[in-house]
Amino acid sequence: MKAVRYHQYGGPEVLRYEEAERPRPGAGQVLIRVAGTSFNPLDASIRAGFLQEAFPVAFPHTPGVDVAGTVEEPGEGVAAWSAGDAVIGFLPANEDGSAAEFVVAPADILAAAPSTIPLADAAAMPATALTAWQALFEHGGLEAGRRVLIRGAGGGVGGYAVQFAKRAGAFVIATASARSAATVRAQGADQIVDYTTGALAEAVAEPVDLVVNLVRDNETGLAALVADGGAVVTTTTPGEGDPARDVRAVSMYVRSDAAQLAEIARRVDSGELRVDVSERHPLSELALVHEQGAAGKFRGKVVLVP
Repeated sequence: MKAVRYHQYGGPEVLRYEEAERPRPGAGQVLIRVAGTSFNPLDASIRAGFLQEAFPVAFPHTPGVDVAGTVEEPGEGVAAWSAGDAVIGFLPANEDGSAAEFVVAPADILAAAPSTIPLADAAAMPATALTAWQALFEHGGLEAGRRVLIRGAGGGVGGYAVQFAKRAGAFVIATASARSAATVRAQGADQIVDYTTGALAEAVAEPVDLVVNLVRDNETGLAALVADGGAVVTTTTPGEGDPARDVRAVSMYVRSDAAQLAEIARRVDSGELRVDVSERHPLSELALVHEQGAAGKFRGKVVLVP
């Protein structure tokens, strides 16, 4: 089969599109014929060697934590899935991933793919949508009537976070550049702050109950925007709280959760959630996609198709 692999840590140039042995499912696993994968900064950080302690990999390594595809072969003991089932999943980051024609996945992390969008496009969901869901509801405790600031709403996670928060009945303030503003507004943002033109503190007139920070930079003062008893949840740099006012700081890593993913897929099929795919590329161009992703050239999610 064809796969993209790297044989050492490094920049995008270490990614090779090459022949690889087709994997076989073990007990509790399924073999998936990949319809699509997607670009995630997590894949790039692992490739660069920045996360060796958290996610050690064996070389050669195939990246790709998102998968959408059809079950080719269930492994021993798998009763939940049959050949031909359309599935999605957030794969273990330290195992060989979905940047290939076939991938092996634990059966219990998979959910049925939504049926109302192209199967390859469903690869834009797992990592980013789960991150948004867990940041808002598990770590942020978001409820109806609350005010939430989503910093970095123009990215893949941000787009889902805006939609989830709005659907939950929150007032949504989103930071985005001019190129993403129309999309973010269509996703449900009540107020958009162009982070390139002014100070965030000046734009947020009233305290918010929750900040979801999706931007990797040295921004300080986020806790000052939060009302007493609120939270700052960050997926990037360490969180900043204010214990004196009971403002929590949470630094989170997304985890695989099949039940949450099934609920997210249900919302896609019901029309409550839109999957925004900004670009589609053949898998052979993964190195180029990693290069462009590092340069910040993408809005939303990029899908790659074997």
